[in-house]
Amino acid sequence: MPAPVSVPPLFPTYSPEAILAFQFSSWYPRFTAQTIKSTVIRPLSAPFHEYLDSDGVFVPEGAENLVADSTLSDDEGVDQDDDDDDDELPKFAFPELDAQIREAIAKYGAVFPKLNFSSPRDAAWMLPASSPLKCTSPADVYLLLKSSDFIQHDLSPDLVFEGCEPAYHSAPDTDASSIYELELVLRKWYPVDRARELRCFVRQENLIGISQRDPNYYDFWNEPATQAKVVAAVTTFWETHIKGKWQQTQGDYTFDFLLTRDLTRGHVLDFNPYLPRTDPLLFTYDELHERLLVARGAVGEALEPELRVVDSPAHPAAARNAPAHQHNMVPIEALALSSGRDVQAFADVWQDEVRKSVAEQGSDDETDEERAPA
Repeated sequence: MPAPVSVPPLFPTYSPEAILAFQFSSWYPRFTAQTIKSTVIRPLSAPFHEYLDSDGVFVPEGAENLVADSTLSDDEGVDQDDDDDDDELPKFAFPELDAQIREAIAKYGAVFPKLNFSSPRDAAWMLPASSPLKCTSPADVYLLLKSSDFIQHDLSPDLVFEGCEPAYHSAPDTDASSIYELELVLRKWYPVDRARELRCFVRQENLIGISQRDPNYYDFWNEPATQAKVVAAVTTFWETHIKGKWQQTQGDYTFDFLLTRDLTRGHVLDFNPYLPRTDPLLFTYDELHERLLVARGAVGEALEPELRVVDSPAHPAAARNAPAHQHNMVPIEALALSSGRDVQAFADVWQDEVRKSVAEQGSDDETDEERAPA
């Protein structure tokens, strides 16, 4: 009797060591020629970890306080009475890290930051929309990191190694830095055409799916010749530069890929584990699993990966028509008032500002009525 064929699980199991293969400093030396020039600063100090984990959005001393340069004038916003609150804010300064960031900016012209695994893409709105994530000072870097929900994942080893087998346990008497050290990555910034960004899914060393990453509709993605060209470009790149060359991942990973303008070549933007926390975008993981089973059953010629794109303006991904990460957006005035306050204190101050604004508006309306011609 033939041996029964085992069906792979929906998701692979990773050891803590396999997860660490996905942190930037682990994969960058292997794929330096296939990705963006970058500088890795590690390990980061315990005070910097404390700063990232502290309440409020503020930049350390000596790094240009961008929040102070908001749309609020010197005479607007926070009352003089709030100066006492400012005295209670935690004080942080990182002159050595500031110098390293400025050195990278001088080298690359501008940078965009990330930590071991996560980038602050959800905080891109904090900087000018014309140059998203473009940092030209340490303050820009700190502002993005402090405003991001995404990077919180990297601050906790328990979250980083969640679901690993054998399980990771951070005991109080254990030095977590022996296995995991927080790192700051400064990547050379340049404008990216998001229409050419893709996420590629690899399971058991089979390239099974390719998804458009930006949820907007673009005409060119509907051209069959273009789709065939892109699938061929991604497959050739993967087979040449990645397949079989990264054993630590067990052949289970995703990679984000940016195509060149002619759509024939590209480079890696990032790698992520093949786990639920990595967004499958235009696929579901059940659909990708079906593709894996088909690929495993294919005899002879390898199965071509499936490419999914936003094929019409009415596509569900495009029809949402909402800003990316809009849940993380707040007015700059609210940001200026929030620094260092807990939720209740911020709510009280914000309500005071709203009441003042209403009162001032009422006074302005009365003045306008007095000045209006009879």
